[in-house]
Amino acid sequence: MLIREKLENNEKAVLSEFAVISSKSRGRERAETECEMRTCFQRDCGRITHSTSFRRLKHKTQVFLAPEGDHYRTRLTHTLEVSQIAEAISTAKFLNTDLTRAIALGHDLGHTPFGHAGERVLNKCVPGGFRHYEQSIRVVSLLEKNGRGLNLSAEVLDGILNHTKDNQPYTLEGQIVRLADRIAFINHDIDDAIRAGVLKPSDIPKSITDILGSTKSKRIDTLIRAVVNEEENEIIMPQEIEDAFLSLYNFMFDEVYTNPVAKSEEGKAENMLLSLYEYFTKNKDKLPDDYSYILENEGTEIAAKDYIAGMSDRYSVYMYECLNVPMFWGM
Repeated sequence: MLIREKLENNEKAVLSEFAVISSKSRGRERAETECEMRTCFQRDCGRITHSTSFRRLKHKTQVFLAPEGDHYRTRLTHTLEVSQIAEAISTAKFLNTDLTRAIALGHDLGHTPFGHAGERVLNKCVPGGFRHYEQSIRVVSLLEKNGRGLNLSAEVLDGILNHTKDNQPYTLEGQIVRLADRIAFINHDIDDAIRAGVLKPSDIPKSITDILGSTKSKRIDTLIRAVVNEEENEIIMPQEIEDAFLSLYNFMFDEVYTNPVAKSEEGKAENMLLSLYEYFTKNKDKLPDDYSYILENEGTEIAAKDYIAGMSDRYSVYMYECLNVPMFWGM
């Protein structure tokens, strides 16, 4: 018996009846020979982790643009924190942790440089708008590997696409990542806001801390336990916990996500990305050769969007300087 087959049998023996069993996956868009050692979802984890778009997350903004300190979150550290929280819930509910991990690792691959500021620019410019979760699917299905994509399992694609907004993933594992994303970003954004001097711990209303806890670790523990202790086939929280969690989000929206100090540089980032978009749509010959197949099949605007969305913060600044700042002769 192959190692993969033993792992698949272990899943059938141990996991909940509500878990997705690897051997019963809905499959990939392009059929492949199965790996001898890894399940389909373990292979997806590897493909995402070794992708170029995953590596670029380390230099993409989470909330604070281009922070100087070593301890501020980036899109990569956010992704890892989401994965850890999601795996903790998935393990405790005896769901498929490999599927959970793959969705978590891939959920933000389509995010723009400079976070939601970049997303707003492309949403205004690109025909049909821009949504990072749709771009994440485009990254893993097309843009990676020069047009071949990563050919991920259907359950992973569904979890990535539906990790935000109105649609629910059809797997419980995907629903866990959707909730873990919120748990992670609200709590680590509080941590970063305190580090930046935008918040003090005492600013968080007592009505919230009395229920969720007054520290990051306590709040995360409370929220994880709240989900785990609900019915096996549901990814929900008790009403009191959910209401406090929503109040915490609203507090963060008012105090941090729209705070003029925290967002003071976003206008510059938006103008810079708009300039890049206008340049590349007018000068399609300046787009990298990697995007030639997009140019030929979908046009200049889509190719420019894909190129800019894939940039890291620092690379977009470098590209802007190359195009707009004069080079000085050496002495």
